[in-house]
Amino acid sequence: MTPSFEPNDQNPYLADFYKDMKTWAFRSQLFFLTHKFRLHRELERTAGTVLQDRTLYEDAEIFAKNLHRQRLIDKRDWKTYWELYETISESLRPPDLMIYLRCPVQTIRERIRIRGRAMEKDIPTRYLQRLNALYEEWFEGYKLSPVLVLPTDKLDYLTNLVDRVDLFRQIEKHL
Repeated sequence: MTPSFEPNDQNPYLADFYKDMKTWAFRSQLFFLTHKFRLHRELERTAGTVLQDRTLYEDAEIFAKNLHRQRLIDKRDWKTYWELYETISESLRPPDLMIYLRCPVQTIRERIRIRGRAMEKDIPTRYLQRLNALYEEWFEGYKLSPVLVLPTDKLDYLTNLVDRVDLFRQIEKHL
């Protein structure tokens, strides 16, 4: 399995976004949308199994939607963004399997702390709660491919080899 990680370090708006979400939300999400589109096309041509950290679908239907609902992306920009997303997503082959690594906000907070990105240290808990709720809502209606939901609050798949191997085995069973 080849991992494909989210391009956080490449997003020139992300640090500014965490300081001033309203000003930078649209630009940051537009960056992720275009980058994920390009990445998705590359991954479609990649042989073998690829695990993508966060998909274009999640960016639009969870992260960008959350920002719009919080009025951090206004109606006009949202309409433009959503039309672009719909146009792009229609041209993509859906993933063979969508994996949801479910965990509570307190675990997410701890993982953010361990990751140690300075720009993420002050993310509001309410923002994370809204994202978590949107993930639950989105996965209930997701129909593009089979879904594998894995509770991960007790797993340390980043540093614990046993947990990582167990996680990969569960994924491989569904491919």
